[in-house]
Amino acid sequence: MQFFIDTANLDEIKEAQDMGVLDGVTTNPSLMAKEHIQGPEAIMAHYKTICDLVNQNVSAEVIATDYEGMIKEGTALARIDDKIVVKVPMIKDGIRAIKYFSSRGIRTNCTLVFSTGQAILAAKAGASYVSPFIGRLDDIAHDGMGLIAQIAHIYKTFDFSTQVLAASIRHTMHLIQCAEEGADVVTAPFKVIDGLFNHPLTDIGLTRFLSDFQKAQEGVQEEKNNQTIKEVADAE
Repeated sequence: MQFFIDTANLDEIKEAQDMGVLDGVTTNPSLMAKEHIQGPEAIMAHYKTICDLVNQNVSAEVIATDYEGMIKEGTALARIDDKIVVKVPMIKDGIRAIKYFSSRGIRTNCTLVFSTGQAILAAKAGASYVSPFIGRLDDIAHDGMGLIAQIAHIYKTFDFSTQVLAASIRHTMHLIQCAEEGADVVTAPFKVIDGLFNHPLTDIGLTRFLSDFQKAQEGVQEEKNNQTIKEVADAE
């Protein structure tokens, strides 16, 4: 399963990339605004900076909701870098745009997916990725993880090339459950990926190992000191 980081923060992207486990980045207008990136030129420049930091897969979202607007924006985004994946909303014109892009070899990520039917439409149109928002479904008492499992099963049954990119990840258990249910990709905030490192027994074990090592070093030094004292005494 691939790990994408869901952010526009360059420091978080750098740190995740340095871990050696990062496979891509997803962004959206809200994340750009959080980093105070405003205006078309600044946003395009920021996408390019992100592309320069990572090895592959940077999902860049169109703002337009009409077909012509999405085509214009998506084409401009795709020209930034070969790593760009054009992020398109799950609406009728969005599906038309995905078909247009896929027929021209431009990768797409169909976002704001909340049902299996929507995921099937995205796959039929040739989306590279489909992004079910599991956290938002959980918020309204729907089974977000069940949606991941159902989409993954249908895609496998009919050999769709579209990959399941689980989004709206809230915590580490979400991420682990997505792996269990067959998601191809999980995009999560940095704190969720970083949280996979944490376990109290790891901390306890490391503290004990270091303490035992320190005691062993002190024992070696004490033995050396005693040997020196003995040698001095023998010399007298």
